[in-house]
Amino acid sequence: MTATPATSALSALGIAFIEHEYAHDSANTSFGLEAAAVLGIEPERVFKTLLADVDGSLAVAIVPVSGRLDLKALASALGGKKAAMADPALAERRTGYVVGGISPIGQKTAVRTVLDETAELFDTIFVSGGRRGFDLELAPEDLVRATAARLAPIARD
Repeated sequence: MTATPATSALSALGIAFIEHEYAHDSANTSFGLEAAAVLGIEPERVFKTLLADVDGSLAVAIVPVSGRLDLKALASALGGKKAAMADPALAERRTGYVVGGISPIGQKTAVRTVLDETAELFDTIFVSGGRRGFDLELAPEDLVRATAARLAPIARD
């Protein structure tokens, strides 16, 4: 078992998860698509963690790696007017993780979190475990519980 803040948080909550480690290719910057390919999983089941600024405060958006974040939909899901992607350096400072390994679980600073509703189509989904080359598989409802996320349609193709 690999201890990261994400695995520690899930264990503390008594949430079951499966670890998936793989050799990350440092030349690859499509981290989620790389995970899907290496692990042999359809990209719709692998979710990326993105940080956005919604009306002046940070929020976490969790969307399938096969799509993109709809910033307008994220703002709407949080009752905001405008959303923009957060600066990567700020995302790293606030979460305690590096870009490409940002987990939605166990972040240094808890912020409002929205999970794309397509997660409910699967028994389990994959999210970053807290570093590049390390994903966690868990039930969508357990991810919601671990992050206090709300479900909303925030992804687009």
